[in-house]
Amino acid sequence: MFKDIRDYQILFLSLFLILGIGTRDWTLRPELILIAIATCLVTQSILSLVITKEANINLRSPLITSLGLSLLLRADHGTTMVLAAATAIGSKFVFQTGDKHFFNPANFGIISALALTPDAWVSPGQWGEEWWYGLLFAGTGGMILQRVGRWDTTAAFLGAYSLLEAVRNIWLGWTWDVYLHRLMSGSLILFALFMVTDPRSIPNSPIGRIVWAVCIAIVTFILRNYFFLSTAVFWALFALAPLTILIDNLWFAPRFAWLNKAEIKTENHSLQVNKV
Repeated sequence: MFKDIRDYQILFLSLFLILGIGTRDWTLRPELILIAIATCLVTQSILSLVITKEANINLRSPLITSLGLSLLLRADHGTTMVLAAATAIGSKFVFQTGDKHFFNPANFGIISALALTPDAWVSPGQWGEEWWYGLLFAGTGGMILQRVGRWDTTAAFLGAYSLLEAVRNIWLGWTWDVYLHRLMSGSLILFALFMVTDPRSIPNSPIGRIVWAVCIAIVTFILRNYFFLSTAVFWALFALAPLTILIDNLWFAPRFAWLNKAEIKTENHSLQVNKV
């Protein structure tokens, strides 16, 4: 139906937001959602015109970022949401190498709000542990990942993290319902499908993505189980984002672009010819 994959992301994230408000009784304030959306769109427009001199600005990516912030971040004041949204978009223009940003924008905005303000928080358990949320996320996220070819990243992250939790569960002699309780989290699945797989900021090569995702899983496991940090996945992604630069230099691969399949083949062929 849609030609641009990001249109599916916008549709699914919007549905998740409506679903969360309707079925989870979140204490979401509509004005903060509007503030996040407006700030992301305005910041993207201004920085694109001033820094990159772009006249034709595509607002899909900042809209996706604003929806991600609305789904995950909570705040008491509008200024906190403005800070999160502005730093999220600004990170794409400031922290980049070779025209590629290496911080996930929504993740950067969340960490900025948590670190710089006293009234921001993230509730990793906001989706509860009902199986149908995970099924919904897996189905919609799988559709997008199949189109962008980033299933390896999700599989590596969830596989490594679930293995570490299983070993810990056996070591402590806990029953397997405890293990399932720690894995059946809607927020964890949402993170694995829609945040850690951002094709514009993660490593380009398949082996690089697998190494990177396993490292994030290890850091998440340590932060969650030994430092008792409920927002461990977000801090792990933030801390290891710069590792993308090293990995892209170790394993070369064409950079991802939001193109259709024919255009992707043409671009990849051009890069291979130029390399030769």
